[in-house]
Amino acid sequence: MEYYQILGVAKTATADEIKKAYRKLALKYHPDKNQGDKAAEEKFKEISEAYAVLSDQEKRQQYDAYGSAGFRQRYSQEDIFRNFDLNDILRQFGFGGGFRNAGGFNAGNFRSTGGGSFDNIFGQTGARGGCGGGCGPQPTPGNDLTYEMTVTLEDVLHGTEKTVSLRQNGQTQNVSVKIPKGIEDGKRLRLSGKGAPSSSGGPAGDLYLKVHVAEHPVFQREEDDLVVEHRIPFSETCLGAAIEVATLDGKKFNVKVPAGVQQEAKLRIKGHGLPAGPIGHRGDLLVKIAVRIPKTLTPEQEEAVKALAEVGL
Repeated sequence: MEYYQILGVAKTATADEIKKAYRKLALKYHPDKNQGDKAAEEKFKEISEAYAVLSDQEKRQQYDAYGSAGFRQRYSQEDIFRNFDLNDILRQFGFGGGFRNAGGFNAGNFRSTGGGSFDNIFGQTGARGGCGGGCGPQPTPGNDLTYEMTVTLEDVLHGTEKTVSLRQNGQTQNVSVKIPKGIEDGKRLRLSGKGAPSSSGGPAGDLYLKVHVAEHPVFQREEDDLVVEHRIPFSETCLGAAIEVATLDGKKFNVKVPAGVQQEAKLRIKGHGLPAGPIGHRGDLLVKIAVRIPKTLTPEQEEAVKALAEVGL
């Protein structure tokens, strides 16, 4: 699919222009306004997929870099719709109801349930309140809930699955949630129907898990790169050296420190940072050089330092 053409915008379009284009097309092709029109249904699926990609900065950059064919080799249908909340978007655009199972996707994270199939899209089982004005008042959904979850840098590197214990109405329910690779601090994961129950017989609300990435004792995160500090003696900064550096996943590399390296210079080990999303390339490991200064000196070291000072070092 050529997403820019589908939305009718230029490749240089701003985020606001893309949003306006999608809103205009969504108003035109929304299933509630085109009951039984399969062509409109397909068009709505296309524009929603295009907006899911172009409204996400990371996905748009990948799409622009690799083109339509290359992008689809890197992003599955599940990845395209991950964290894309169609319900919220439709509500922003003035639609009264969203969709629990739109496009053959689980609304919890828009995960494909059939290899990208859109079977039963917007059917009665999928509608949350979109019956086109022919229905009576709809039950009010339950409230959404927000929990906080802490993950490690190792979880960000490999992805993981965690269990969340929810307590409602005096009962405890354990819910399993997948943490995708490359997740960023502050991101929210949405689990459809795991929020508070409705008091009027409607669907339960949703559960939002806000992810906090814990600080690591050795590595610091800079977007998709990792930074590790390595302290070396002053003599090695002047003469050069070879040092051993361990990565987050336990691999070890011999790194050459050039003579005359400066304080806080960064040496790069490509491809050993964090992944840029579930299937994105990994960033780099940056080795930040620091000078190791002893707190105390032996008599021999003190004499050597004095001798260096006399020659301007």
